[in-house]
Amino acid sequence: MSDSESKEQKPSNFNEAATSWDEEPRRVRLAAEVSEAVKREVSLRADMDVLDYGCGTGLVSLFLQPLVKSITGADTSDGMLEILRAKVAAQRLTNVQTLHLGTERESLPAERFDLVISSMTLHHIEDLEKLLREFRRVLRPGGVLALADLDSEDGSFHGHGLSAAHAGFDRERMRGMLVEAGFADTRAVTAAMLEKPDVQGIVRTYSVFLITARK
Repeated sequence: MSDSESKEQKPSNFNEAATSWDEEPRRVRLAAEVSEAVKREVSLRADMDVLDYGCGTGLVSLFLQPLVKSITGADTSDGMLEILRAKVAAQRLTNVQTLHLGTERESLPAERFDLVISSMTLHHIEDLEKLLREFRRVLRPGGVLALADLDSEDGSFHGHGLSAAHAGFDRERMRGMLVEAGFADTRAVTAAMLEKPDVQGIVRTYSVFLITARK
């Protein structure tokens, strides 16, 4: 979906948005910048099992896929996962799998991962405290959590499009929530600067952080 189209009629849900999601260059660019930040901040290894929570069409997953043992892309949207599965099949990848999350999207399976990543998903989640505890539960001892999302903003990022539960986050408050959930060694950096037009067509700049923590 182009910026001009976004000013006219936005999709009401992620299934509806899935088929044209990757056509927006800023989304692909943001995924690349977040992935590069993850590479800088996390010691990725070839024996790592990774969970990408809220993976969408798998942009971040596929950037990181060559560097790790396996990636599980998890999402509530069948439409998004269908696009990711098509990419995996087209590229004949053997280390990427998908996981459909039900309506209780905070509830994760019992698998254990070395790294949990999530990019631009947390601002859609109401009960963050519960989700952070779930992330810690599915991480192996010493495992790493890497969260990329919007710094606090005025609510203009989504405008009248896809709904959001939070207008970004204060980094220090997020680090505090991670400590409360049992994580240690928290660190926050700027992962990307994102330009995006609001509902009135005014281009605004939003900053995206990457916060890492260890179980």
